[in-house]
Amino acid sequence: MSQLKVGIIGTGWCGGIRAVASSRSALVAEVHIAETDADRRQEVATLTSAATATADWTELVDHPGIDAIMVSATPEDLHHPMAKAALTAGKHVLLEKPIALTLDEADELIGIADDGGLKFTIGYSQRFNAKQAMVKRAITDGTLGEVSSILVSRHITRSLGAKISSRTKLSPAAMEATHDLDFAFWCLEPRRPVRVYSQNAWGAREATLGVPDTQYLVVTMDDGTVVSVGAGMSLPPGYPNQSSTWIEVLGTEGAVLVDASHRDVVLNTVQNGVQFPLSTMPGEYVDHVYAGPMERETVHFLEAVAYDRPVLVDPHLARVVMEVYVAADLSAELNEVVSLPLTPDQIGLAMAGLYVNRS
Repeated sequence: MSQLKVGIIGTGWCGGIRAVASSRSALVAEVHIAETDADRRQEVATLTSAATATADWTELVDHPGIDAIMVSATPEDLHHPMAKAALTAGKHVLLEKPIALTLDEADELIGIADDGGLKFTIGYSQRFNAKQAMVKRAITDGTLGEVSSILVSRHITRSLGAKISSRTKLSPAAMEATHDLDFAFWCLEPRRPVRVYSQNAWGAREATLGVPDTQYLVVTMDDGTVVSVGAGMSLPPGYPNQSSTWIEVLGTEGAVLVDASHRDVVLNTVQNGVQFPLSTMPGEYVDHVYAGPMERETVHFLEAVAYDRPVLVDPHLARVVMEVYVAADLSAELNEVVSLPLTPDQIGLAMAGLYVNRS
């Protein structure tokens, strides 16, 4: 096996993690980065001993030696053109969520990857958390019997929510619940969603950002299983530092309850008071170890490319997730249940900018 040459487009929070993880992998010979912020570009180039560092992402796409590209750029409307260019150039692609801003864009990317026999995956890193993996196993091996419902409550701080919402007006369903929809649908495969009902809860973020605090979704699967997701972006800054999650899975033979609220490590100082470290969704480096899922997700993608293995996150399922959160936004706007698959008229209505309008 030849070592890989890997490009990372966008080296902010997530892209920086992926760049460092790639540079530390024995599967990678060279890391190439594209970053518009000159200071950050130099910082990551130094951390990774990057072979090249540029402000122009097209240089990575055009580089004939690069095998795979990770697209971690923001804002989210850059995802489709960057991923399309990379796939068209014959590069394997890991793309941060969302897969695209429209279903047509998602279909186009999946089609290019399928036609080219390329690895294409979406950054649903929560699948690589040990707690979520344990839930998946308990369902798959029959420990819980027949699953009747999955509930996920996920909330992030309003400071992180403001950062996200300042660059895109996509809803909490599209930017937060998407992780948990992916997780639930992955656990319940081969079941597929058939109905969606959703409501927005407006509060602290309305006056400043014009977006909801929280969005609640109820999704009915084709066998009657119910998935409930609450995704919020308005926790006060003190707790948790970044993200808090609670999961309940109920079955005919058992249940599993998962506390991922990040209260297990408490740092208390005179200067800053109580803090809860290690509470970010992607995770973080702690000296020689990594706490969280994103490093493992990155290495998994590298292994899939290097050894021609399937990717864990199939983009076809990511497209299903996207249709569900588009339907959820339409449901919240119309105040009614929306059936799947969406009709062309419904898609057009949803894509007309109805994501975060207050009903």
